[in-house]
Amino acid sequence: MRHIPGLLAALTLFAATEAPADEDIADQYPGSLLYAKPVEFIPGVWTAIGATAPPTYENAGHNNNLSFIVTGDGVVVVNAGASRGLAQALHDEIRVVTDQPVKLVINENGQGHAMLGNGYWVDEGVPVLAHAEAARAFEEDGDASFQAGERLLGGRFETTRLQGPTETFEDSYTVPFGDVPIEVLYLGPAHSPGDIVVWLPQQKLVISGDMAFHERMLPVFADTDTRGWIETWETAFEPLGATYVIPGHGHPTNTDQVRRYTHDYLVDLREKIGTHLDEGGDLAEAYYVDQSAYSHLDTFDELATKNAGRVFEQMEFE
Repeated sequence: MRHIPGLLAALTLFAATEAPADEDIADQYPGSLLYAKPVEFIPGVWTAIGATAPPTYENAGHNNNLSFIVTGDGVVVVNAGASRGLAQALHDEIRVVTDQPVKLVINENGQGHAMLGNGYWVDEGVPVLAHAEAARAFEEDGDASFQAGERLLGGRFETTRLQGPTETFEDSYTVPFGDVPIEVLYLGPAHSPGDIVVWLPQQKLVISGDMAFHERMLPVFADTDTRGWIETWETAFEPLGATYVIPGHGHPTNTDQVRRYTHDYLVDLREKIGTHLDEGGDLAEAYYVDQSAYSHLDTFDELATKNAGRVFEQMEFE
């Protein structure tokens, strides 16, 4: 297993300077469908960092982090990716790193970029695990995600098929192999139904999935529970005491950084929308509440006004 000297220090410096990832950077790994080559963040924990931009043909839909853990007795993969091709490309990289077989794939939620690559892994004989709510969400919305992938990726989506997880859980799941404990945890309502985190307590590292954002603006969907997300953060996510965070999107970082751009952003937006409601403001005006403190984040232009509108619609009836 190859460790990249200085990577952790460099990423710590990156977080400290708050320099955002650039959406205009060209594909960083032209020889692969992956947007970037996997890097080893701490010993045994690798991640292929996706583009902090919307999915495009050019980035092959790889705009989220695809991670894997080399356990000493098999490999655990976190996220199947947005297509069969991306799942296979990640498997190719795993084979370069280790001879250990992939024994488990974990879907961080029910979105397409977490699950659309499941068919590849199931065909390889690997079980796929997700939270029960995420499985239900994919069953309901997977076809729409599949059709969007077909339209966007064309030939890069060929041979992809709809395949949900083969195993589900409700509260927690402990990986039954490997040299160190790995816990898969459902902490409560957050970004989307069935969001989970992968927790390595000995390393104090959390693969947070879409529980935590920092380089790109988080999206608020119609089924995002922003009040519940804040509560889950305060009562369950932050008390983990993670030293290291591999978020769903963007470079690995620390808890302080993701708190600022996830928890604190949600609190700030809800406070501003709450004031707007108290003053009798309407939906049309709510789109333009001040979010300029976050304008340096990637996808700000695509998401800021949508987020404000959806939070207004939620809070109007709370």
